[in-house]
Amino acid sequence: MSSTSEVGHAKNVANLQKITQQITTYSLYNPPIENIALANLQTLYTTANAKLAEVEDKRNANKNAIIIRQTAFENLKSTCTKIVNLLEILGLPQGTLDQARSMNRAIQGSSKKTTTPPEEGKETSKTASTSRQSFTQQAENFGILLQLLATIPGYTPNEEDLKLNNLTTYHASLMSATQAVDQTEAELNTKLIERDKILYAEGTGLYTIAQNIKKYVKSLYGATSPEYTNVSAIEFTNRK
Repeated sequence: MSSTSEVGHAKNVANLQKITQQITTYSLYNPPIENIALANLQTLYTTANAKLAEVEDKRNANKNAIIIRQTAFENLKSTCTKIVNLLEILGLPQGTLDQARSMNRAIQGSSKKTTTPPEEGKETSKTASTSRQSFTQQAENFGILLQLLATIPGYTPNEEDLKLNNLTTYHASLMSATQAVDQTEAELNTKLIERDKILYAEGTGLYTIAQNIKKYVKSLYGATSPEYTNVSAIEFTNRK
């Protein structure tokens, strides 16, 4: 959700406080429905403000998880290239090398181009993409590559970062980083739903309540009254 939209939600909450402060000065304000009574408006403001804070907490947690995941994946492609380069000199069967190369292509996001020329009068066919570029897919493909390495007795690199046990630890960190993003995103989505319910639920949300405040003031003082003019000028936007 855009920053402009987030500002809009916060403005709605702030303006609830503003309109509440305005109507506290109106001696005739004594609504027959509970949800626009002054005490309930103050409670709604407190609840809505707290929910905005919860959304931002979850949003920041998700942003941090995304940064951590990005950092974790920075060396994946170069590591896979090193692995395949090492396999090239081990005298492995062609089928084993092809498997490793295929997994590396999937992780790198490269494409295998078609060698079939287009028929006359037809558009050139799309390349057969081998790219599975989401972080989850990259981690899964890396895990498959490690399973292949575990079947190769001659895979005994001297480089620490290429040793199978260290690669396995690295793979676990990739999975963990990806899961953290998914978890924080799910938690953020839940808070967004809760926020939207408080602010925009049909009939009970802050937006509807604000409109009802204005209607009640209009019924009390009239459409041309300064009292109604003051509250009608306070803007609320339905951003659901």
